[in-house]
Amino acid sequence: MAFSTRGCATREASHMTENSISTGDGKDRARRERPWYVMALRNRRLVIGSLLLLGLLLVAVLAQLLATHSPLLVRPEIRLSPPSAEHRFGTDNFGRDLYSRTVYGARISLLVGGTVALLAALAGTSFGLLGGYYPRVDLVLMRIMDGMMAFPGIVLAVGIMAAMGPHVANVIVALAIVQAPRVVRVVRSVVISLRQMQYVEAARCMGVSDWRMLLRHILPNCISPLVVQCTFIFGEAVLGEASLSFLGVGAPPEIPSWGVILGEARLYIRTAPWMMFLPGTALTLTVLALNLMGDGIRDWLDPRLRKTM
Repeated sequence: MAFSTRGCATREASHMTENSISTGDGKDRARRERPWYVMALRNRRLVIGSLLLLGLLLVAVLAQLLATHSPLLVRPEIRLSPPSAEHRFGTDNFGRDLYSRTVYGARISLLVGGTVALLAALAGTSFGLLGGYYPRVDLVLMRIMDGMMAFPGIVLAVGIMAAMGPHVANVIVALAIVQAPRVVRVVRSVVISLRQMQYVEAARCMGVSDWRMLLRHILPNCISPLVVQCTFIFGEAVLGEASLSFLGVGAPPEIPSWGVILGEARLYIRTAPWMMFLPGTALTLTVLALNLMGDGIRDWLDPRLRKTM
C-alpha cells in the first residue's frame, strides 16, 4: 500500500514538472512571438526617452509659434529684467527675451546633434568596415584613430574651431571629426568578430566580392551597436555644441544657442540667476532623453535582456 502511494506521488511530481517546463516554454515562445512595437512599448526607458525627445523636436519645429518675441530683438532699456508677465523667464544683458531665445535654441542644438551623429556614423562605418576587413588598412587606420583619441574631445574640437572660425557648420564638422573614431572602433570590432564566421568564409569560397560581402553580409550585423552608439553621440554632440558656444568658439554670439545663452549668463550669475535656468534645464532634458533612448534601444536589441520584458 505504501509502495503504491509513493509511486502515485512520484508520478504526480513528474507530471507537475513537465507542466511547469511546458508552461515556461510557452511563455518564452509567447515573448519571442510578440510584435516589435509591443516589446518597444514595454521598455520604459525607451518610451520615456522617446517622448521627451519628441517633445523637444516639436518645440524646435514650432518655435515660431511658441516664441512670444523675436529672439534677436534688442531692448537695452529692459536688460536683465526678472521674470514677468511679458517676459516669462526674464531678459538677458541685451534685453532679449530668454524664453524665445531658448525655444529657438532647440533648433540649433538638435540640428547640430543630429547632423553630427549622421556624419560620424557614415564616416565611422566606412572606415570601420575597411579597417576590420583588411588587416593592412587596419594597421594604418587605427594608429590615426588612436592619435585622434589621444586628445580630449573638447580640446581637439576647440583646436579645429580655432582654425576654421566660429560658425554652426564648422561646429558640426569639428564635432563629427571628434566623434568619428568612436564609431570606427565599434564597427571595426564587430567586423573582426564576423570575418571569421563560417557563413562569411562560405560566401568568400563562392566568389562573392569584398564589397558585396561588406555591404550585404557584414554591415547588417553592425546596425544594432551602431544605432546605440549614435544615440550617445547625439547627446554628446549637443553637449559639445553647448560647450564650444559657452567658451566662445562655437556659434556666433547673435545666434540663439543654449551654449551662447549659458556663456553670457555666467557673467551675471549673481545679479540675474534666471538667465541660466531655462537653457540649462532644456540641455539637461535633451541629454537625459537621448541617454534613456540609448539604454532602451540597447536593451530592446539584446536578445538576453528582451526575455525579461
